[in-house]
Amino acid sequence: MFLDHFGLREQPFGVTPDPHFLYFSPSHLEALASLFYGIQSRRGFMALIAKPGMGKTTLLFHLLQHLRKSARTAFLFQRYSDARDFLRSLMSDLGVNGKDEDLGRMYGKFNEVLVREARAGRRVVVVIDEAQNLEDSVFETVRMLSNFEIPGMKLMQILLAGQPQLADKLASRNLVQLRQRISVLSRLTQFNSDDTAKYVGHRLQVAGHHGNPLFAPDALEIIHSRSEGIPRNINNLCFHALTLGFATGQKTIDASILSEVLEDLDIGMLGSGLCGRAGPGELTTQEELACPKWSGQTSISDNADLHSKISAADRPHSACQEEKSSTSDCGSWSASKWIGGVTHEQKC
Repeated sequence: MFLDHFGLREQPFGVTPDPHFLYFSPSHLEALASLFYGIQSRRGFMALIAKPGMGKTTLLFHLLQHLRKSARTAFLFQRYSDARDFLRSLMSDLGVNGKDEDLGRMYGKFNEVLVREARAGRRVVVVIDEAQNLEDSVFETVRMLSNFEIPGMKLMQILLAGQPQLADKLASRNLVQLRQRISVLSRLTQFNSDDTAKYVGHRLQVAGHHGNPLFAPDALEIIHSRSEGIPRNINNLCFHALTLGFATGQKTIDASILSEVLEDLDIGMLGSGLCGRAGPGELTTQEELACPKWSGQTSISDNADLHSKISAADRPHSACQEEKSSTSDCGSWSASKWIGGVTHEQKC
């Protein structure tokens, strides 16, 4: 009933990474083109830096979709206790059994795989997401992977992706040798107001909406201001706004609905009240940690997971989704097309 009320086929503002809904802002377009070029030209190490909620993982999934026919890929995202744990997970993701072998044997078997893939004309691309969580010892293991090469060619392309803390780590003196090997550095920047409006419209269109805009201009202004141009926050606000609009029978989301949504999402109103009642110097150290100072904006980024089950349940299986969820059927793909602004939706 929710989807029918707004003329949608599926939930447009889900909380899980989905390349089907990927919107190419200028920084997303530039990052994708740079990373694709780095892989095609075998640059070795690359890095992608983005704040939480900027669609980094969705962009990585989209990149991997285009590489699977021409490359052997691995996607890693967990914490690893040591070099052996990391290498074992990497080999497993590439379909190589190294579970019961010591580190030396694992390196030997891994090198055999890389050489075999190179002789077959296939690249090996390793993506390490949330790389800011890696220990320095694991970073050193990652650096040593660059030693796998043959004359004139790196046998593996490695993409480190993470939050700004990753940039901090790479800038540290401990990782200077790894930093020197990074030849492509990309970043995702927050949306401006125009991109926020286009992003909302794009997701609604992919979800099946046609006709008059669902969000009034004043509502979009509030969404941009309070989301800080971060896609995850935009999704969260739009999901709640549509839910409230459906509950009240409204077809268009205006500023009044957004005001009520922001009030509902104000987690401070649900607290014990201790932070608001206590005067200067009246809180213990632990209480002060639990009562962060208000910055003038409501934080909503951590609220996205609260409704994950609701939005997932409200997203029915769609044959159209299956047809459009992959871009592999849209013909040849290259960085030049993305630089020229040709998106998946435009080409298909």
